[in-house]
Amino acid sequence: MGIPVLILGQSGSGKTASLRNFSENELGVFNVASKPLPFRKRLPLINHPSYQIIEATLKKNSLKIYVVDDSQYLMAFGLFARAKEIGYQKFTDCALNFYNLVSTVINETSDDTIVYFLHHIERADDGHIKAKTSGKMLDNQLTLEGLFSIVLLAETDGKEHYFLTQSDGTTTAKSPMDMFKPKIENDLKMVDTTIRQYYGFTKGEKQK
Repeated sequence: MGIPVLILGQSGSGKTASLRNFSENELGVFNVASKPLPFRKRLPLINHPSYQIIEATLKKNSLKIYVVDDSQYLMAFGLFARAKEIGYQKFTDCALNFYNLVSTVINETSDDTIVYFLHHIERADDGHIKAKTSGKMLDNQLTLEGLFSIVLLAETDGKEHYFLTQSDGTTTAKSPMDMFKPKIENDLKMVDTTIRQYYGFTKGEKQK
């Protein structure tokens, strides 16, 4: 049973930059929008992948770390392709496709496989920060954060980038008890190591 992890943040908050400390042979990146990486290091990219390509790659499970960057584009591009269709079915299909992808991570990868979904945010009508979707019709089908037990929020104060690991009542950030401090460094390699230690996938003490 693999672990899906949601990394939320607005553009420029450091979501993709947080990959900088991984070595190129330890992860695979599904580069949905085919964007260049924001650092010099080369990482293995699959550009503009479909749901089918991502799921087939995950099922092979040749790596223990995968990244979907940015995952909201999977939904957006799917709806763009069906823009001329009238009716509700395309929104149902959009929600189902994303749900099936997360289910593939959970049900068809090994226990020590972690898949990070880097995802943009938006503000709900009540002012809360949430995962960006493609409109209220999709929100009616899927509460995206509900599919994940770990949701980190990438933020910056203009000087440093960091992750928030728990909600202050205005966000959907969450993580298991004692896994992280409330505010941690913007470093997904460190996050990955901490998750593995917490669940006993690697030797070492879990982060306090």
